[in-house]
Amino acid sequence: MMIYRKITTITLFISCFVLGGCSNLSTHQKNAATGAAIGGVAGAVLTGGSALGTVGGAAIGGVIGHGVDEVTPKKKK
Repeated sequence: MMIYRKITTITLFISCFVLGGCSNLSTHQKNAATGAAIGGVAGAVLTGGSALGTVGGAAIGGVIGHGVDEVTPKKKK
């Protein structure tokens, strides 16, 4: 049980450190990162944890996420 607590603590620390670097990203970059994260998780789930499925899902999700802003209608000021 102690090993899981250590792994969880380290994972949370690394996640906070990595996400702190995302504060000055453009909208396209934020959408691409979000799409890659969601696609990676979906690829891992659908392929049973296969590395190829995870990387493929992340790549496809990143491309889709990058293009989301172009499809979303702009608000008029």
